[in-house]
Amino acid sequence: MIDHQAMEQELLEVHKLARKYHVEKMVNEFVSQLSDKHISVNRGKMSKLQREKKTNQVQQYFDSVEFEKWDDIEPPIIRFSDDYSMAYTIVNKEVVLTYTNENNENIRESTLFSWVAIYTKQNGVWKTDCVASTNQESVTSVIN
Repeated sequence: MIDHQAMEQELLEVHKLARKYHVEKMVNEFVSQLSDKHISVNRGKMSKLQREKKTNQVQQYFDSVEFEKWDDIEPPIIRFSDDYSMAYTIVNKEVVLTYTNENNENIRESTLFSWVAIYTKQNGVWKTDCVASTNQESVTSVIN
């Protein structure tokens, strides 16, 4: 008999670690959560990058921003396949970050995101196979 609550806790831990890896800019740890066949769906595009290219992409992103918030607006919704080998979460998150733009201005950007993350259990570990994301238009402001 599979312990549903234990499985939910495992996925919530993966979700919490993703936040930690973003805020603390832990690139390798974040990328290690992704399956080898990871697919990203965002802004009308599908992306299937090899691990090295994905690591470089995440590194560039983390190097270019500072996270002020990467917080759930509400708890994620978690669902499992009947045999508990696959799962998905539906996430609603507020992200606030700062960066320096091409005019050397410091910018604060706030965005509400929603996404579906699909997981498979591989060798006893949940791996992210796909994330399909959407977001509201960002609110940006110049800060000193």
